[in-house]
Amino acid sequence: MKVMFIAAALGVAVLTPFATQAQSGAQSDTAGPPSGAGTYDDLVDVFDDFLSFKAPSAWNANFNDPNAPDHGLIDYSRKAIAKRAQDLKTLRARLDDMNVASWPRAQQAEYLAVRAQFDAQEFRLKISRPWARDPGFYVDQLQRFAFTELPVAGAEQAKLERQLAAVPAIVAAAKQNLDNVALDYATLAIHNLTTSDGVGHGHPYRATPPAGVIGWYDDLLSRAQSAQPALAPAIEDAKSAAEDYLSWLNDNAPHFTGKAGVGADQYDWYLKHAKLLPYTSSDLVLLGAQEWDRLFSFYALARHRNRDLPEIAPAASAKEYKKRIEKTDRNIRKFLVREDIITIPDYVGVLGTNAPFITRPGGLNFWEAVQFRDPHPDHLHAVIPGHRFDGLVEDHNDHAIRGRISDGVRAEGWGVYLEEAMMQAGMLEDYQRVDELIYLFGIFRAARVPADVGMQRNEMTVQEAVDFMRAKTPWLDENVARVDAEIYLRRPPGYGVGYTIGNLQMRGLLADRADQLGDEFDLKAFHDGFLASGRLPISLIRWEMTGLDDEVRDFWARAPIPE
Repeated sequence: MKVMFIAAALGVAVLTPFATQAQSGAQSDTAGPPSGAGTYDDLVDVFDDFLSFKAPSAWNANFNDPNAPDHGLIDYSRKAIAKRAQDLKTLRARLDDMNVASWPRAQQAEYLAVRAQFDAQEFRLKISRPWARDPGFYVDQLQRFAFTELPVAGAEQAKLERQLAAVPAIVAAAKQNLDNVALDYATLAIHNLTTSDGVGHGHPYRATPPAGVIGWYDDLLSRAQSAQPALAPAIEDAKSAAEDYLSWLNDNAPHFTGKAGVGADQYDWYLKHAKLLPYTSSDLVLLGAQEWDRLFSFYALARHRNRDLPEIAPAASAKEYKKRIEKTDRNIRKFLVREDIITIPDYVGVLGTNAPFITRPGGLNFWEAVQFRDPHPDHLHAVIPGHRFDGLVEDHNDHAIRGRISDGVRAEGWGVYLEEAMMQAGMLEDYQRVDELIYLFGIFRAARVPADVGMQRNEMTVQEAVDFMRAKTPWLDENVARVDAEIYLRRPPGYGVGYTIGNLQMRGLLADRADQLGDEFDLKAFHDGFLASGRLPISLIRWEMTGLDDEVRDFWARAPIPE
């Protein structure tokens, strides 16, 4: 596939990266940091208040409080959302009145990071509106209750009883609040209520997974009848409410005509203001296409180089798989220390793994097909020094702002960067054909970019995005592709592209810093410094580490959200 092929599919002009940068620079705004009255301490205070105000992503507020009104549920009615929007506007007035121009670079970067959090929240209230557009917003909540392990007693039993009693209230609120439903969202919600795809959405492991959320209530009921019969009537009522929600969705499907994506202009606004990315959505399509070309060509070359070597066979048993994980973990940790890659703090112990060993009648899904052959790609990305390691470091960050912000592009970009970077640094020299698996991970991430952009700009349906990604990714199965498309359509915009684009930002930052320091460049110091910066957007970390402001200077000017 050529760059022009993907770009043409979405009507994107084909530009070189240098032309893209030049074009963006020509449109740059000369606005700078605000020169209001507030101090840096005032910024910390307003961020504290913002975090207290911010609506949680989950639908429930607090099922642990027996005195919480309406089962602890958050009110997402039109009146309540209008009130939240006004409260955010009041908070923003305080944020805008800061003397940021007088602050050092690090604090200016923190101001932009905080303002981006405000912009993301405003966008959620005005544009994304999942409580009004996405039936899955309520399905997500229902499924969590059914995962409870039985028996329960004391406070945990009381909590489960409140959760089960809340199910009819959640369904009633869904019917009241959903006023602009997209058919793609409704189709995904119906699927998740009724069907097991085996991929899971944080589900507990079952050799034979229950059939969707309603199946999980059957599972909970079956477990209650043997372990805690007194709970059975409440579970039956909750299951009936979930079935009623399914019927309502099916009955109203012909009337669901809203758009699933946020729209092209809105998406571009979000990328700049909430994600602090120096790219438009059209730039992302081009960058993703170029990265797909690079990775697939490297994959083909690796396959040719390795053609006389035996293919890696998947682990045949849980015992064998466990041994591969343990060997992988030892290899990674020894390499990180021996080659001065990164500091491993004393508090980092056993970090586990992601994919349990499963035997599927239909064969392995994409993640298992890679992971069961060799755990290195996902262990680097998601365990050490990827997400779990990164999360532990962040947990020990007590900075008033940096310790409480986590940008998705930063988190996923770091994880993807580690996969190929550690291979290039020599970690896999004794592991034949694992380079092909590293490239397969990257190929899938690059294929996501035009699919994610296409869905958010309402130029692709979910199924078209699934078909696109499957056509561009060896081994990719329907279920993993659909779950992937669902996650990145339903999460805040820009998450699906963040893997590849964040990786490109990481590589660019590494190149900038190595170029600046020359022979004085130290990879371990670079990685340690990057993690010590917290999970701010990478554009801000780059500005702080290098002093280069070409990406961030356009962020100071704030435009209203297109509507």
